[in-house]
Amino acid sequence: MSKQEIGNTVLRVTLGLIFLIHGIVKFQGGIENTVGWFDMIGLPGFLAYIVAVIELVGGLALIFGIGTRITAGLIAVIMVGAIFTAKMQAGFLGDGTGAGYELDLALLAMAVYLVLAGTSKLSLDHKIANTQNT
Repeated sequence: MSKQEIGNTVLRVTLGLIFLIHGIVKFQGGIENTVGWFDMIGLPGFLAYIVAVIELVGGLALIFGIGTRITAGLIAVIMVGAIFTAKMQAGFLGDGTGAGYELDLALLAMAVYLVLAGTSKLSLDHKIANTQNT
């Protein structure tokens, strides 16, 4: 097992945990609150459901390494959306009343890396592909 494979796995699982927890919080806190916030910032409220499901299911998928490229691509789209609709006006480090987009940019970079790197050997994708090839 190479250091790159281990690093890829650590990055994938970490990103997965972050988004799994964000998805759980959106549903536990009442998805209606997130819908209202989306409406308040000018986004259609139904997008809150889509984002929350992608975060929850996508987080689990990343942890186990299922559909890594697709899931990471969806997360990258969410991060671009978050940066430009909710965080950009606060600046890179925030404006004293809210967070900036530095964390979102880091999460975007992690997701883009996973889109480009693809599946690691420590993933279900890899196990399934090897089973089908034998």
